Amino acid sequence: MTKQMNLGLFIQLPGQHLASWRHPASQSSRNYDIEWLTEIAQNAERGKFDTLFIADSVMRPLDAHSYSELKLDPLLIMAALSTVTKKIGLTVTASTTYNEPFHIARKFSSLDHLSKGRAGWNVVTSANDLEATVYGKEKHLSHADRYERAEEFLDVTKKFWDSIETDAVIANKESGHFLDMEKVHPFQHEGKYFKVSGYLDSPAPPQIYPVIVQAGSSEAGVELAARTADVVFTACLSLQQGQAFYQNVKSRLAKYNRQPDDVKIMPGVYITVGKTEEEAYQKRAYLNSLIMPSAGLQQLSEFTQIDFRGQDPDAEFPDYDSYEDDSTNPRIRYKIISTIAKREGLKTLRDVYERISSARGHWEVTGTVEQVVDQLELWFKEGAADGFNVIPPTFPEDLNLIVDEVIPELQRRGLFRTDYTGSTLREHLGLAKPVQPSQDKVTR
Repeated sequence: MTKQMNLGLFIQLPGQHLASWRHPASQSSRNYDIEWLTEIAQNAERGKFDTLFIADSVMRPLDAHSYSELKLDPLLIMAALSTVTKKIGLTVTASTTYNEPFHIARKFSSLDHLSKGRAGWNVVTSANDLEATVYGKEKHLSHADRYERAEEFLDVTKKFWDSIETDAVIANKESGHFLDMEKVHPFQHEGKYFKVSGYLDSPAPPQIYPVIVQAGSSEAGVELAARTADVVFTACLSLQQGQAFYQNVKSRLAKYNRQPDDVKIMPGVYITVGKTEEEAYQKRAYLNSLIMPSAGLQQLSEFTQIDFRGQDPDAEFPDYDSYEDDSTNPRIRYKIISTIAKREGLKTLRDVYERISSARGHWEVTGTVEQVVDQLELWFKEGAADGFNVIPPTFPEDLNLIVDEVIPELQRRGLFRTDYTGSTLREHLGLAKPVQPSQDKVTR
């Protein structure tokens, strides 16, 4: 069978573009409406997407003119959506810096049980240093410390998932045995960041481990992904950059006794579709025209972590080399944005925020259905991606175009499934189900 790509749907409501909330077709006031969220999820499932994907962070600066950062807990959203969908995966972001392993193990085990094996966890370390304030911390951990903590965090979380085997509950009414205690494995862990003992208070998730997704592109992030991730969500701006990143991750797997197909590389792709190429670019320009300058400068400040608020939008965009990294922030996103600005001749703050307010540093494809699919096929066949996290500019209009026009063209070319063949997210992605390391019955 010909290899087919994987597709996730990146849900950023009311749309990915900074000004999507001002689009006439946008349903901006329905971000907290379960019927609206259900409609989106079921539409994505109709398109046979592998998974829904919701990013998350807290304490992002608010601006009166940008779409609201006031949002619901994505884990609760996915739990609700698990009851109105049947097949599509449910991937949620949660930070290892501002959670504890037991919390995460319990929440994602619950989601995996409720959805019958469709949960995914996007593991992040939190790039937003303001998050520290709402969690009662004096300052954000350094980049190196965050990733070191994340690695230990993942190890402990998996020990919780392994602590009670999937078939430990026997509920034998005749013998009076509810649990097979031979399949219960309390553990003790003492490391640099965590001193934990005990077990999870539910059987292991249906997938054993929910699908582990990571989005880090730094050296520490890539290495952690090579050791622990099932899926890598990344931002690559060109075929050559995508190929280099793909090879970088895949080449590291052997030292962790992993095979190339054990990790799926899925770059983000922001898709604007029109009946003609001209119409597609007009749609893109129209959305940019709706950006309020204060909102554009706020977003540019957040992405670069340099304060441009209150500045003249037509002031010159500073070169990246004039700023230095620090231990807390290696400015990965600023490097990406600076590269775009230099390559495309963007001179002013307005030029740059209009450029990034759509794809936000991800690959952007604009054109007809055939032109869009040509580009996706090229990246897929030329070793830059195993699939994509698809980013619609607006909901529902652009999602409908992707489901009704782009996906059928991918299917016509044999690049994407015409129906689900499995039930779990691991099955959709072609990933093996992990084996619980509990066969020796030894407390770990």
